[in-house]
Amino acid sequence: MSAREAALLTLVAMERQKAWSNGHLKKVIQEEHLDKRDAALATRLCFGVVQNKLLLDHYIQQFSTMKLQKMESKVRNSLRLGLYQMLFLTKIPVTAAVNESVELTKKHCKNPRAGGLVNGILRNLARNINELPALDRSSQTAYLSLLYSHPQWLVETWAKELDGEELETLLRWDNSEPPVTVQVNTCRFETPKVVLALEREGVNVLPHPWLPDCLVLTDTGDLTQRTAWQEGMFYPQDPAARLAVLAAGLQPGETVLDACAAPGGKSFAAAMCMQDQGEIHACDLHAHKKALIEAGATRLGLQSITAQVLDGKKPRKGWEERFDAVLADVPCSGLGVIRKKPEIRYKDPAELAGLPQIQGDILDNVSRYVKPGGFLLYSTCTLLQAENEGVVTAFLAQHPEYHLESFPLPGPLGEVAAGQCTLWPQRLQTDGFFLAKLRKEGAK
Repeated sequence: MSAREAALLTLVAMERQKAWSNGHLKKVIQEEHLDKRDAALATRLCFGVVQNKLLLDHYIQQFSTMKLQKMESKVRNSLRLGLYQMLFLTKIPVTAAVNESVELTKKHCKNPRAGGLVNGILRNLARNINELPALDRSSQTAYLSLLYSHPQWLVETWAKELDGEELETLLRWDNSEPPVTVQVNTCRFETPKVVLALEREGVNVLPHPWLPDCLVLTDTGDLTQRTAWQEGMFYPQDPAARLAVLAAGLQPGETVLDACAAPGGKSFAAAMCMQDQGEIHACDLHAHKKALIEAGATRLGLQSITAQVLDGKKPRKGWEERFDAVLADVPCSGLGVIRKKPEIRYKDPAELAGLPQIQGDILDNVSRYVKPGGFLLYSTCTLLQAENEGVVTAFLAQHPEYHLESFPLPGPLGEVAAGQCTLWPQRLQTDGFFLAKLRKEGAK
């Protein structure tokens, strides 16, 4: 199987089966034993099409008499793959981009005329590739929406908080390729030793510019096959997710609840902060995710973590006022991690409308588990105020025993005096996150 074919089948699965790009593509790459070069090309093609889908469709439609919605999924995505290569992968000859898309269409489409349709549209685009019609700039948000393939409702939402230049920087950031960042398992290893171990295995390693014990990796290959991984020297985690734990200021010997823990990164980070001393109850709604957390803790050699199945919205008898700290990284729209999950941007906003209620219910429930004098750390990986400040404001109105408390963060953020903050990715070069620290009145 070629890289282009792997990308095409993944794009089709995303449309037909609502598959996630990353998970489905990894499965195809492993099953078809694609080498490193083809795996990288398949990933770039698949992600590139998703990241630029609105723009690609806009141009394809101008050179097609048939509506894209009426085309078979494999035809539509063959066209997108061909045009993406012409527009963005300039090292690939235009003729190769066209011919490969045509051959894929002939191989996978039953309609004998499908190949001719793709051939005609792509060759027409190829002849005009340097003179494509200019995008309409009469509306700045509509223009940016099309140029960076973000739904207009989302661009308009962020335009209320960011000026035009910074808004465009955010949209461009969402379409960039994310680096691999990992956190050192400081409970068992010193950072220089981990760096040396990775470099010996051919991985390029740089220290993160402002987050201690965080490494930025390139030329990783399959990290899970590295000896350093198997020995539990590190775990993958974006700096923003690590900040969501550092904001808590956890101490050795404390009792901590990670209420929405899977896949376990924040529980692992909590163990690092606590020097693996104390109790961390890492909970998730699903049993298979509990097993995932347990496997990660075992690999890292962490003794303080106990994984459990728990519904964050339902009271757990006997847990009232039991914990020094509760971490609530609640389910959210995920619009702060578009760079890693590009299809998230295309979610129907109507489907997101009920999230603040779910988030509020979880926050309301887990708040009863906090000891007097303890605190609750609320976090999301979205950039929508309704899921962030809106949820916190509603919670505080119903819980006068809680108040926002300032907290320090490393790097450019420093002291967060307001007790809550948005981690804008275009400013920090991290995922997009929201953090709020809520202290419960009384003495421990």
